[in-house]
This record gives sequence, C-alpha cells and structure tokens, in this order.
Amino acid sequence: MAGISAAATDNLGASAYKRRPSWVAWLVFAPLAAWLILFVIVPTLTLVALSFGEQRGLGTIEFTFTLENYQRAFNWTWLKVFWTSIWYALLTTGICMVIGYPVAYYIGRSPENMRNMLLTLVMIPFWTSFLIRTYAWITILSKEGLINSFLVAAKIVPEPITILYTPFAAVLGLVYNYLPFMILPIYTSVERLDNAMIEAAYDLGARPVRAFSQIIIPLTSPGIVAGALLVFVPSIAMFAITNLMGGGDPPTIGEVIYKQFTSGRAQPFGAALGTLLLLIFIFTLWIGRRRSEE
Repeated sequence: MAGISAAATDNLGASAYKRRPSWVAWLVFAPLAAWLILFVIVPTLTLVALSFGEQRGLGTIEFTFTLENYQRAFNWTWLKVFWTSIWYALLTTGICMVIGYPVAYYIGRSPENMRNMLLTLVMIPFWTSFLIRTYAWITILSKEGLINSFLVAAKIVPEPITILYTPFAAVLGLVYNYLPFMILPIYTSVERLDNAMIEAAYDLGARPVRAFSQIIIPLTSPGIVAGALLVFVPSIAMFAITNLMGGGDPPTIGEVIYKQFTSGRAQPFGAALGTLLLLIFIFTLWIGRRRSEE
C-alpha cells in the first residue's frame, strides 16, 4: 500500500512538472518575449545578415553573401584594434578586482546597520550623468587641472605633465565607471559567507592567508566571476570613455565600428566587426558559465 501511495505521489509530481503553463503565464511572459524579439533577436540577425552584404555606392547595400568583410576583418590592422580593446578590458577587470574585492569584503563583513550606507556611497557616482562624470575627470586630468596644479605646487614636477588623452587616462575612466559592477556581485557573495566554515579552518590550524585563499576565495568565486563578466564585457565595446579621455589613440573596436557606420560609410564591414565582437561576448559568457559551474 505504501508502494502504491509512493508511486501515485511520484506520478502526481511528474504530471505537475510536465504541466503546460497557463494562458496567464504566457500573458505575463509576452511583454518580455516581445522586447527580446524586437530589441535583441531582430537587431542581432540584422547585424549578422548585413555583415555578409556588399557596399554598392553611397548608402546602397546589396546582400550577396560575401565573406570579403570577414576576410578584411582578419587583417592585422583590425586584429590589433581587437587586441587593444581586449587588453583595455582585461586591465580594467583586473584593477577593478584588486580594488573592488577588499571594498566588497569590508562592506559584506560590516555590521548590518552600516551596509546600506556603504553601498549608497558606492552607488553615488551613478546618481549623475555618465557624461558629467567623464567630463569631470577630463577637467581633473587636464594640464590646468587639479592633479597637475597639485604636482606643480608641491614641486614634484617642474611643469604640467600630459595625463589626459593617454592610455592611462582611458583605463582610469573605465575603472571609475565600472568599479561598482565588480563590488556589488562580490558583496552579495561575501554577505552569504558562512562564518562556520572560516572558523573551522582556523580551528584546524589554517593561517589567515591559507584560509583566505582556500576557503573565502572559493566560496565567493560566484561573485568574482559575475563581477568580472559585468566589467569585462562592456569594457571591450566602450568607446566613449576611451575616445574622450584617451583621445582615441590607440583606437578601440567600439570606436572603429561606430566610424564604419557613420563617417566611414562601410556598414557591411562594420557589421562584420560587430559580429566578431558579439562572438567574443558569447565566448566570454561561456567561459564565465563554465567557471561558475565548476
């Protein structure tokens, strides 16, 4: 009798699991599905289709399914641009991780009544416009700006030095804008950290460095992976910061794609570069997912 009851329960659970969603569920899901189709799937398919087209005169594109745009994209000139963008993104992600992890750990281990205040301080820069924050850094880093004025007044340098429109300024702008995206996911993992695991490691004779590397880091790795993805992926394509603060030299892939669609008037080639950039995004997300599963 017990076996029959267990079988009936299993069948009931299986039928409930296989039950189709009701029309109410589809109605709730419909706006999200429409948004994904209109603003994600359709633009992506259009970009991919355009990458196989051919420019015929000014503003005329013929869809001939040619691979010429991709062959041109693998020229060393454009591969160098891709590498510059990836290098900027890797450097930004690494710096954000070095700065963001201690900050996130401190916030996550702080008393509960202080966490909201500390998180608010992290999010304050997002209360202002992106352009305002960028132009503020341009003013600070210029030759007549705050940093050069301090260096000259302190007699550290005899005359103002060039900080703005350099790779250093570009990376600084990227780190400043994307640092909260590293802090918040790590903070979430640190907040859920089980103190019993850390105390057990200390009781078993582990020193602080070993406990941190073998207990704390693995337990907070989901937040680290999520933060790395949130910083790395947008940093590759970002061209406003690298252009405004770095001067566009060396150029990044986002800036090159933008110019192909505007002044360059080579939309199929720009679409091919964008498709390759999309493949880099997919590969990065795949690596991040595998890392999270491990």
